Amino acid sequence: MFSLKQVEALYWIAQLGTFERAAAKLNTTQSTISKRIRELELVAGLPLFDRSQRSARLTDKGEQLLALAQEMLVLQQRVLHLKEGNETPARQLRLGITELTALTWLPRLIASLRAKYPKVTIETEVGMSRDLYDRLQEDRLDLIIIPEAFSDQNITVVQLTQNRNVWMGSPKLLRTRRKLSITELAEYTILVQGNRSGTGIWVSRWLKSEGAMLPRLFSCDSLIALLGLAVAGLGITYLPLQCFKPLVAQGKLKVIPTDPELPAIPYVAMYHHDRPSAFMASVAKIAQATCDFSRQLQG
Repeated sequence: MFSLKQVEALYWIAQLGTFERAAAKLNTTQSTISKRIRELELVAGLPLFDRSQRSARLTDKGEQLLALAQEMLVLQQRVLHLKEGNETPARQLRLGITELTALTWLPRLIASLRAKYPKVTIETEVGMSRDLYDRLQEDRLDLIIIPEAFSDQNITVVQLTQNRNVWMGSPKLLRTRRKLSITELAEYTILVQGNRSGTGIWVSRWLKSEGAMLPRLFSCDSLIALLGLAVAGLGITYLPLQCFKPLVAQGKLKVIPTDPELPAIPYVAMYHHDRPSAFMASVAKIAQATCDFSRQLQG
C-alpha cells in the first residue's frame, strides 16, 4: 500500500525539480523523501525517476502516477475543506417520480434541492409506480416518489401527503348532478390505470372491496392519456381533483359525485435504509415540505 505522504513527495519533486527542494517544502529531510519514493516505486513495480539524469526527471510510469497523485491531493483538500465546513460536496441524485408529481410540484422540489445542495446533479425519471419501485430495488434509482402501494423491509418509507381523486367525465357524457352509486357508474365505460400504476392498484383494490362489477373497462397506464380520453367523452375516469380543477372550471370536465367516494391515496418517498444516507433522509424531508398536488406546474 502507498500513503499520501509518498504521493506528496512525488508531486513536490516533480514541481520543484529536486529531492532537496521537495524535502524543504515538506519540512523534512532529503533521506526521508528518498525513502518515500523508494517505497512508492516498490508499490508501482517500476522506477519513477530516471536516475541517469542530474535533475529529478520522471519516467513514463512516473508521469502516469503523477497524474493520479494530483487527483488524490485535490481530493485530500476537498475532504479537509468538508471537515472545516468550507465546501459543499458535489452530489448526484437519481430521482424517480410519477406523471402527477411531474405535472405539479416537481419544479418546487428541484428548486428546493438546489437551494440546499447547490452542487447537486439530479437525474429525473418519470414512470409508472411499479417500474420505479423495481428500479429502486435494482439500485438504479436513489429515491422514488409514488403512491404507497409496495413495501419491503429494506426500504424506508416517508409519508408525504394524501391525494384526493374524484370521478370525472365530459359534461356531454353525463348531465346528472346527483350522486351515483358504483352500480350506476358501471353503466358507463370506466377508464382506469393498470397494475403498474400505484393509483391504479389503489383504486382496483377499493373497487374490489366495494364489490363493483365493471363490465366496460378501458385500461391505460398513462394519466395524461386517460385525461384526454375523458375530455373527449369516451368514458369516466378518476383524476386528482386539485390538479385538474382548471379543466372543470373551463367546462371540459365535470366532477361526478359518488357514494361512496374514492379513497384518498397516500404518497410516499422511498429509499434504501440498508445503505444509510443522511443525504437521502434530507431529500425525503425536502419532499415533505414541498409536496403539493394542488398547484399545476408552478415554481
